[in-house]
Amino acid sequence: MTVSAVSAEENFADPLNRESRFYSNVVNVPIRDLTPFAAAPRTAEDADHVRALAESAIAPPPIVVHRATSQVVDGLHRLRAAQLRGEKTIAAVYFDGDVKEAYVLAVKLNATHGLPLTLADRKAAAREILSLYPEWSDRRIAGVAGLSPKTVAAIRRRSDGEFPRSTGRLASNGVLYRSNEQARRRAAELFEADPDASAREVALAAGVSVTTAKDVRKRLRDGEEPVSRKGSKPARGAAIGTAGRRADPAYVLDRMRRDPALRFTESGRAVLRWLEVPFGGADLRTVVDKIPSHCAPGLAEVARQRSRDWDQLAELLDHCT
Repeated sequence: MTVSAVSAEENFADPLNRESRFYSNVVNVPIRDLTPFAAAPRTAEDADHVRALAESAIAPPPIVVHRATSQVVDGLHRLRAAQLRGEKTIAAVYFDGDVKEAYVLAVKLNATHGLPLTLADRKAAAREILSLYPEWSDRRIAGVAGLSPKTVAAIRRRSDGEFPRSTGRLASNGVLYRSNEQARRRAAELFEADPDASAREVALAAGVSVTTAKDVRKRLRDGEEPVSRKGSKPARGAAIGTAGRRADPAYVLDRMRRDPALRFTESGRAVLRWLEVPFGGADLRTVVDKIPSHCAPGLAEVARQRSRDWDQLAELLDHCT
């Protein structure tokens, strides 16, 4: 039974689990049909290890074969031992991913069991994975290659500019952690789109920590930029419009609709609703001409009351500091 391949973004925690979506059941494969993996992370075969396997009375685990190419992703020494014993078939499981996924799997398996990869091979493998998946985090690549995250970070720094630039780091849990500025701006967009969203929800969607998401939310509520600028101060004190002259009402209203200090408070959102331009900028005389005459006196009184309310609000706003 063959099972379809899955994304290489998933963990290879139990690579030989029969229930894994990466593998078929164990089958006997003709040895003559198999070839070494063209992109094998191991630079040299170990003849002594092959002889030890050939002389062992313990049945070895099945090898892993890339179905599309019939190449041995894991178990080349076991294959050589079987050839040395004169066997015609070997137990194997088929891997159904693409070549890049097969390479990552080969590194993971060869770094964690059997004859481990040398340090030089593991570093070379980490560098190759960086070229294939530059968005992967240092910790994730380290887990595959059997290195420390610091070692992978050093390899990334030395290779800076050689690999495609990534917009972030993809962790083993599937979360894409973006660069600090980009991630904070993405979190700000999410909060602006849904002011009631939880910090945890935004953190997961934006690829930031919950603490960072909370900080972005606080900055927005305080009228600050989501990304701090050294030497700069919040733009909260900057007035919309210019003192001593009238600003365009449509421009002012548009600016206020975008202001987080208004968007993220109940009172601010209420004011924004009140300030929406009445009649959508229509000609008032045309509107009045279509109002039934018996409704005019009542509407006129309501309009005057609203006018007094707005005059009072304007006077209070003039005295705000």
